Amino acid sequence: MIKTSSNSTINAKDVKVDVHYLTRVEGHGNIIVDVKDGRLAKCEFQVIESPRFFESMLIGRSIWEAQHLTSRICGICACGHSLASIKAGEDALGIKPSDEVVMLRKLLLHSEMLDSHILHIYVLVAPDLLGVKSIMPLIKTDKPIVEMALRMKRMSDYAGEVLAGRHIHPISYVIGGLTQLPSKEGLEKLYKLMLESRKDTDETLKIFKKLKFPEFQRPTQYMSLTSDEEYALYDGDLVVNGKNKTKVKYYKQLFTETVVEYSRAKIATINNKPYAVGALSRFNNNSDKLHKKAKAAAAELGLKAPCHNPYLNTVAQLVEWVHCLEESITIMEKILKNGLDEKKVLTASWPKRSEIGKVTYKPNTGIGCVEVPRGSLFHEYTIDTSGHITASNCVIPTNQNMGNLEEDMRQLVPQVLGKKTQEEITLDMEMLARSYDPCISCSTHLLDVKFV
Repeated sequence: MIKTSSNSTINAKDVKVDVHYLTRVEGHGNIIVDVKDGRLAKCEFQVIESPRFFESMLIGRSIWEAQHLTSRICGICACGHSLASIKAGEDALGIKPSDEVVMLRKLLLHSEMLDSHILHIYVLVAPDLLGVKSIMPLIKTDKPIVEMALRMKRMSDYAGEVLAGRHIHPISYVIGGLTQLPSKEGLEKLYKLMLESRKDTDETLKIFKKLKFPEFQRPTQYMSLTSDEEYALYDGDLVVNGKNKTKVKYYKQLFTETVVEYSRAKIATINNKPYAVGALSRFNNNSDKLHKKAKAAAAELGLKAPCHNPYLNTVAQLVEWVHCLEESITIMEKILKNGLDEKKVLTASWPKRSEIGKVTYKPNTGIGCVEVPRGSLFHEYTIDTSGHITASNCVIPTNQNMGNLEEDMRQLVPQVLGKKTQEEITLDMEMLARSYDPCISCSTHLLDVKFV
């Protein structure tokens, strides 16, 4: 069972901590904490990245180009952005993909979950739990573990190459279907690698079962896709704390994004309160739909729904790793046994590239949503009679988590002020930010954690 460590508290009037270039998160931002006379006066999470304008880049572009542009938003969630974009395009155009295409998309989404989760688990979080600054010192002290992590990562990397043409920024998944079938040789090799990953998965469970996570509880609103049929990742309705389902097309009625003066990232709220998305939210809402082996993994790790400790988002990711691996193996066995029907999969020939500009389109708005490693991702496009995008909106999971992380900080700060050293205070703040696996701008660092 997972072990947690408790935080003692003392009255701390003057504490100052400066952390520059916090590693093992993506993007640039500031954490500003102002404690006066032992009381928390200010606590803000400031995203200082310059706007990237992907939504503006889409204006005036053909709907058929959107997925190739938006996959560049992220190098880790490129497949998720591509799939959300494709779904939005199909919704706007009134195109329904075949069951085989949907199956392949789910397989691709599983592979991205595997890829991102194992990166976060071993490279970004494990060093904190093992008391080192990065994964590099572990090469000397725990080389077999590092080699195992790299094997697991290599398998998921290869999945992207086989299924989508390349690991980063997929090219073969488009509106309506695929431009090229995965090769039989590639699928057979991938299936073998997935079977071999089961052993590494079992070993990873043993390792993380022994590690201690900080003890911190703050109940909040957990939002994710949900489905009566499966553990929802590709499709479903939106749900908050397991209740009150909302159709994806009404997502703007469910949550609100607000611009704040101190940050360039929007703060999202549901009923004027922050909420969380991601692995822990999905687990809390849908744990009963997990693969049986994933349920067993959750039981072995002592993870139960609902879980209100944000540090255990990493543990929920490990449970999802088991689920996605087993579901991927099941899909692979079906494909290898029955093959793929080219007529049902290679449907992207309508219209041909030379005919795209000649088709008359119906003005419409399409919305697509998928679960990516960090949470629910939304793409929305409006097209005109020439099939060009006139309006677009992308809602990124990390932005949805910003307000919730800030609220966690407000509750955590009075607790971590009881630590005896500034190093311990700093580590708790860093670990809390890293637990969300933030992808602030698909960059490399979080800047300036400060107690003023």
